[in-house]
Amino acid sequence: MLVYYFLAALATWFGIQSLLGGFRYAAYVRRETRRPLPDFQPFASVIVPGRGLEPGLADNLESLLSQDYPRYEVIFVFDRAEDPAIKVVEELISRGSSRIARTIIAGPATDSGQKVHNLRVAVTEIDPESEVIVFVDTDARPETQWLKQLVAPLADETLGASTGYRWFVPVNGGLASRLRGVWNASVASALGSDTAKNFCWGGSTAIRRSTFERLSIADRWRGTVSDDFLITRVLKEAKLPIHFTPHCLVPSVSDCDFRELLEFTTRQIKITRVYSSHLWLPLLLGSALFTIAFFGGLILIGVYPRSSAAYVFVSIIFTLGAAKSFIRFRAVSTVLRTSNRDLLAHIFLWPFASLLYFYNTVAAGLSRRIEWRGITYELKSPNEAVIISREPQ
Repeated sequence: MLVYYFLAALATWFGIQSLLGGFRYAAYVRRETRRPLPDFQPFASVIVPGRGLEPGLADNLESLLSQDYPRYEVIFVFDRAEDPAIKVVEELISRGSSRIARTIIAGPATDSGQKVHNLRVAVTEIDPESEVIVFVDTDARPETQWLKQLVAPLADETLGASTGYRWFVPVNGGLASRLRGVWNASVASALGSDTAKNFCWGGSTAIRRSTFERLSIADRWRGTVSDDFLITRVLKEAKLPIHFTPHCLVPSVSDCDFRELLEFTTRQIKITRVYSSHLWLPLLLGSALFTIAFFGGLILIGVYPRSSAAYVFVSIIFTLGAAKSFIRFRAVSTVLRTSNRDLLAHIFLWPFASLLYFYNTVAAGLSRRIEWRGITYELKSPNEAVIISREPQ
């Protein structure tokens, strides 16, 4: 019992620190969204790597062709000409968009992840006038001001990059879909005012072309699977700050089942372990601590119903996590359209998200094999990824 009380007290302390972090995050979002945008809108190249069909693809891609931005091009890049998503792209382009949009075929990857290979090919095809390179994923559905708001911070030439992050929005709901959103939200709120601790998200990142080329990022990508972890590492090595742009929290509108939930979350942590290994052990220990303190407390209450201390600790730990989730959700609601059903999920499902993180970190400690868009990789090291198998999309 004494061991449990010690761990529960420690979890409570960390919970208080996390709640304070939630207040800081909300304050940062409020401050940044009220700040006027710099008048910086150079020609931009938006690169969209894709592979296969996915729910809502047409709506996602159409949003990229409808940005309120004066001059930009959109480059869709696939590994093969037979990809069924290309027909979706061609239909959207044929509707008469005034934007410059085209599709290129990168071919199959051999020494890198397929997405990274696609990006390495695409950056060689951008318009000579382009001053900013923007990377976005096909599961993102940005608002019309997204590109303007993502590029604007780069008016400060001392910045390395400007980034947003995903926010899962369920379509039909369901426990797995909502739990995925809660799990992902804790990562979203890790971004904030500390530019030295921020990271780039490959689904919504802008970088000056001069910075990208000066740091030889395309060459540094060789052998990697994670485009965004590599960009983050290179910028940190160069001591260039990464700006988080709250307006560029991008909705990812989709549902998932429990198999897809486990596959997605475990893949993210496996990638984290390989490309940012210093984060894996604290995540393992932190998720284990909260799992033991909360779910262990519930077990103690079941075994020893008169254990008032366990009641107190479980109640405090839950309240702290629920308060952090509420504050974070309300902050995001100033940027994105959200629903009260999602709010309830964030308040009540956060302990299960912590449990899921514990599972993910254990799984990441046992294997480095991942499946991503029909391709299975073995992540040998940050600079070596071996393709095990490839399925057509």
